[in-house]
Amino acid sequence: MKIVVIGGTGLIGSKLVTKLGEHGHEAVAASPNTGVNTLTGEGLAGVLEGAQVVIDVSNSPSFERAAVMEFFQTSTGNLLAAEAAAGVGHHVAVSIVGTERMPENGYFAAKIAQEQLIERSGVPFSLVHSTQFYEFVRGIADEATADGQVHVAPVLFQPIAGDDVAQAVGRAAVGQPLNGRIEIAGPMQYRMDEFFRKALAAWGDTREVLTDPQARYFGSVLGERSLVPGEGAQLGTVTYRQWLDAQ
Repeated sequence: MKIVVIGGTGLIGSKLVTKLGEHGHEAVAASPNTGVNTLTGEGLAGVLEGAQVVIDVSNSPSFERAAVMEFFQTSTGNLLAAEAAAGVGHHVAVSIVGTERMPENGYFAAKIAQEQLIERSGVPFSLVHSTQFYEFVRGIADEATADGQVHVAPVLFQPIAGDDVAQAVGRAAVGQPLNGRIEIAGPMQYRMDEFFRKALAAWGDTREVLTDPQARYFGSVLGERSLVPGEGAQLGTVTYRQWLDAQ
């Protein structure tokens, strides 16, 4: 099966290309680095020729509110139009658990807009909503730092390893289109402040982690379950400690 991975040279995309290739699929990495640009449409028709499935794990180069909305609307619109022309039978996109709970967040609003385009496109689809990746945990801590202290809300947190994300997305891609969504998360649920306290200690990071119910997550105030999936989520197998030890 020919599967085109948009964003195929990035963190999750490169893992997907490897895993799908190991299972005998023709996995093609498509990104500006390989001559495919979903914002301009360059290279889309050629790379989608003969493709049965497209997986979109691309991301905006800017997280500024207007820029990220422009990226996901333009990129996804161009991609879906090219898929329809090429006869692609399954569009798979990665999104985020909890997008609909924080629509005031500019990035989450852009992901909601992306999903709406996919749902209305007429192309059979599967949406994979993931919790935060282990690979982004340090960045989350840095974003939450003010005056040398990490401000974290005492809410639920269930991050996941990038390898587990790629495995779940790959399974969705080779299955029948859901025309709906699944949720994926890591194997363990934590209190977010306690997780970061232990994580920083494991890194040898001396910043103090403050439990702050009003702490914002990339501009949004969090509720108890803003970042965790509902019942029936698919859970990965790699714990944060195992992932960290392997780095």
